[in-house]
Amino acid sequence: MTATPVGAPAPGGAPSPSTQQAAQWLGDAIAQVQRVIVGQEHMVEQLMVALLAKGHCLLEGVPGTAKTLAVRTFATVVGGQFARIQFTPDLVPSDIVGTRIYSASRESFDVQLGPVFVNFLLADEINRAPAKVQSAMLEIMAEQQVSIGGKTYPAKKPFIVIATQNPIESEGVYPLPEAQRDRFLLKVDVDYPRGNEEFEILRRMSVQAPTATPVLDPERVLQLQDQASHIFVHNLLAEYIVRLVLATRQPGDFGMPDLVPVISIGCSSRATLGLTAAARAVALIHGRDYVLPTDVQAVAKDVMAHRLMLSFDAVADNIDPGQVVERILAMVPPPTPVWHNQPGAPAPAPRG
Repeated sequence: MTATPVGAPAPGGAPSPSTQQAAQWLGDAIAQVQRVIVGQEHMVEQLMVALLAKGHCLLEGVPGTAKTLAVRTFATVVGGQFARIQFTPDLVPSDIVGTRIYSASRESFDVQLGPVFVNFLLADEINRAPAKVQSAMLEIMAEQQVSIGGKTYPAKKPFIVIATQNPIESEGVYPLPEAQRDRFLLKVDVDYPRGNEEFEILRRMSVQAPTATPVLDPERVLQLQDQASHIFVHNLLAEYIVRLVLATRQPGDFGMPDLVPVISIGCSSRATLGLTAAARAVALIHGRDYVLPTDVQAVAKDVMAHRLMLSFDAVADNIDPGQVVERILAMVPPPTPVWHNQPGAPAPAPRG
């Protein structure tokens, strides 16, 4: 696989921007979000990673940590249509995907499309919805389409679902099934702001709150998504990604026998593809047309942790899946460059 040549035409016919120009646009967009959101740099960058990688993002954190505000601000900066669905236990699938309505004047049924037909869908407190509603989200998340009355309706492009959930609430909550959690490219844990950030929140939000300015638009986002998908990934780095995923399935083969009783089910193949796509997005954000091992390591926890199923004993011992991923990153060595005939490089040691 090779990197996309600078200036090559994008699918829409317009020339694709250079890597530096793309990184400038993405940096400006992230900076606009951070004009409103104090701190939470990791969450903001991962939202952009999910968008570039054509994936969905799950934000988990206690109430009041600016999850909803961050998503709304992000949609404003990136452009396109935005909708928010507040998930509740009494929702039904037709509330989100749409339904058929009988028209007496025409004596026929009309299709009323639901709020999922937007570019950015905020599924607020998604774990409050019952199983029927959560299963209705699977088709639009995985297949980018909705079937109503025997007819298929494609989703808008670009399309991304950003869901939030509250980890401490237990009343009226339906845990996400494994099939739906696996559909999320990233799961980001949103923590409390630090002390200096809390002070800045008070200073900034106690008066007229700042607003963000749009930087991108849907057509430009599609260009950036295509450019990110052509970021160069070396074969050695692809093998590193595969070894990280395999280590979750057979940790004993990678020198981690202590993780054998901890991991019940390892990561699926979606983790392999997700690591590659997310690492490419990180590389583009940082202005590179090639992926480094540090790009993979930067997204590994958010891509892999929610796909692991821990054993009953591990859950009882309060072992966090993120700790398991960190252990795997520490034990699986990344590829290291070998320099040949470079100026200033040490001469090879004589044989024998």
